[in-house]
Amino acid sequence: MLKPWQTIDETVVYDAKWFKLWRDTVLKGNGQPMPNYYVFEFTNWVTVLPVTKEGKVILVKQYRYALGTWSIELPGGVMEKDESSPQLTAIRELREETGSICEHIKQVAVIAPNPATHTNRMFCFLATGCEIVHNQELDENEEIEILQVTIKELKQLITDNKIIQSLHISAILYGLIALDEVSFK
Repeated sequence: MLKPWQTIDETVVYDAKWFKLWRDTVLKGNGQPMPNYYVFEFTNWVTVLPVTKEGKVILVKQYRYALGTWSIELPGGVMEKDESSPQLTAIRELREETGSICEHIKQVAVIAPNPATHTNRMFCFLATGCEIVHNQELDENEEIEILQVTIKELKQLITDNKIIQSLHISAILYGLIALDEVSFK
């Protein structure tokens, strides 16, 4: 029978604004020690699949420096350290990145970005009755273009591998299931 691993020792190797890097020594379930197991400690993230009153999906396009490419994504971001409600964070991110408000919002999933090395979770939301009512309120490091597509076009973007952010594809899947646009029955 498998047993959970235990932390024997942990050391913070790097402490930055958005994450900490830990170097742990762990005892595996089989009793074998494993030194130098690196863990990234992030705060939780949120992402939102926003659907307008007219049935369009609001997406964001931004340059992703680390990968060196433009990325079509969902609005979303980091839960600030003083934020305890993923739903309120999702509403804030939707407003800031797209200038949108929504009539309804519901959590459709909680996923693990990388459970092997990351401590955080991503809370996925579906927002309906969305409407762009004001200008974006971008952070100093954000440059975001707003796109609006039909659900059919969204599915085609995924089929054509135009949306490459894997966490966002997961969030889209859960949102489409909640909208009865995808079924595994």
